[in-house]
Amino acid sequence: MNTEKLSNLAMNDNGFIFDPESGYSYTANETGIFILKRMAEGMQRQEIFEELSEVYEVSEDNFNSDYAHYLLMLESLDLIRFEGDTLESRSE
Repeated sequence: MNTEKLSNLAMNDNGFIFDPESGYSYTANETGIFILKRMAEGMQRQEIFEELSEVYEVSEDNFNSDYAHYLLMLESLDLIRFEGDTLESRSE
């Protein structure tokens, strides 16, 4: 998964996200910003889950499902690109 574009996003803790490359702005909830910031730092799915589960009560199954859906949304917004075509490669 290519997350290079995420490091260029301007994000704040209020959920505002700005993409200076495209000029588009987005919003995300607290959990979405939490995940997006860690992805921009290069953290992998398991690392994000471990850190998130210290702050929020979430099962790994629920996290994996929500994370996969979030990745699909980020891909549809052209903020990440998948380099493989399996669900497992999309969640790494």
